[in-house]
Amino acid sequence: MAETGVDRYDCVIIGAGHNGLVAGAYLARAGKKVCILERREVIGGCSSTEELWPGFKVSPASYVISLFLPSIIEELELHGHGLEILPRDPSSFTPLPDGRALVLGHDGVKNAEAIGRFSKADAEAYPKYEAFLTRIAQVLEPLLMERAPSIPPRIRDWRKWLKMRGAMNALGEDWRDAVELMTGAATDILDRWFESEVLKATLATDAIIGAMNSPSMPGSAYVLLHHVMGEAGGARGVWGYVRGGMGGLADALAGACERYGAELRIGVSVERIDARSGRATGVTLQNGRKIEAGSVLSSIDAHQTFVKLLGVYHLPEAFARRVERIDYRSASCKINVALDGRPEFRPNGLEIEGVDQSEALRGTIHICPTVETIERAYDDAKYGRASERPVLELTIPSMVDATVAPDGKHVMSMFVQYAPYPLAEGEWDEDAKDAFFERCMGVLEEYMPDVRQLVLHKQVLSPVDLERVYGLTGGNIFQGAMTLGQLGPMRLDYATPIEGLWMCGAATHPGGGVMGACGKNAAEA
Repeated sequence: MAETGVDRYDCVIIGAGHNGLVAGAYLARAGKKVCILERREVIGGCSSTEELWPGFKVSPASYVISLFLPSIIEELELHGHGLEILPRDPSSFTPLPDGRALVLGHDGVKNAEAIGRFSKADAEAYPKYEAFLTRIAQVLEPLLMERAPSIPPRIRDWRKWLKMRGAMNALGEDWRDAVELMTGAATDILDRWFESEVLKATLATDAIIGAMNSPSMPGSAYVLLHHVMGEAGGARGVWGYVRGGMGGLADALAGACERYGAELRIGVSVERIDARSGRATGVTLQNGRKIEAGSVLSSIDAHQTFVKLLGVYHLPEAFARRVERIDYRSASCKINVALDGRPEFRPNGLEIEGVDQSEALRGTIHICPTVETIERAYDDAKYGRASERPVLELTIPSMVDATVAPDGKHVMSMFVQYAPYPLAEGEWDEDAKDAFFERCMGVLEEYMPDVRQLVLHKQVLSPVDLERVYGLTGGNIFQGAMTLGQLGPMRLDYATPIEGLWMCGAATHPGGGVMGACGKNAAEA
């Protein structure tokens, strides 16, 4: 039976993901009366912590942090609300079938020694490569963290266009390389810098996470910049875990919202965005209750916002076409596993010499010995098949954060490529997910022979599950592919053609990743 009555706020925000919470906190801090609505019973959206099994606190979707803006942490005093980020060192561990392994961290001398076992030339090139990416990132970062100028250019954006021109000038001789990083293929850049397959494969995995592409495809190079952009881990390029799981970030943001007076309602589903005469007037909940607001902000993606909740008949024809054409293609699967003990890597039964696994397992583990491995895995996906030999990116947060698993137990996260959203044959039912899990475990067993004996529980989130649970159209973790045609001015603006309706999630500039920039920029806009 529908409830009656109307609530009134200055701002109502759809979705309590990290961007929705950031926007809510900033608007409430500015004196607005804010209400944040979350469909699920847990906050954080993709940045959540859930006790899937007794004693095991799992970050089911997002799992590491670095890109989150330090300015947000400082301005909203998130450390005072319980946020604690645990840096990881080493940062990555790539075991090989022949018993060797590449371990990279934040110590330049150790990195040179590790890379030098495979290539002396690469050991010399690697710090130059890191410095090259850092130079470009330092110039481009400010452009990513503010509202993008519009296309076609408008007079009101002249300062932004001037700033972009200034950035190109600041890049000097690096400007051509910067353009290639934004538009080119990762393999072209990595082949130019390095010769050892294991180093190129380790770096190339950054170019495909969450994307329906391979490292040889134009546009894949952009993601290479990400690993040097973030500083939330304590220093540039340092990725970390949030103590207690990624939901610790959401809890801290919720604390900031509460401090500034924003109201947070969980387990509340929005039925529709109400609009009249080209203006958003509020929302109607599934229980029939209405919330009126001067501004409605949506942190969910464009398809969910404009097609499912608003109705495209409210939109100008050109904008409706733009929404319809957003690329949501995805081929990502997330697998979470509870383990009965610490895993041990012994590729093909061989001991890995010279590697302290109690340290190496703190970083991201790449089960991907060559770039060709990635390309062949993608070959399956482009024809609608889940990869025969998937690319696995593993993290074991319990190696750093003892609070997420019982004593002696561990949590393992597996981000898997490629699992295309639409399968050429069949669908992502439980049988298909179980079969894909077994395929992934078969690959992992070649490196970790005893892994099956350690598995206590598993959760498999196919792209269809990512859409169903988290509202990610097509299972795309970035709310739209991070390709050149959907970046910067080509990504959605915070303002929409409907007066009073704003976007504040990853569908807007600067896009996906746990940055918080979309929420902050939208609130300022």
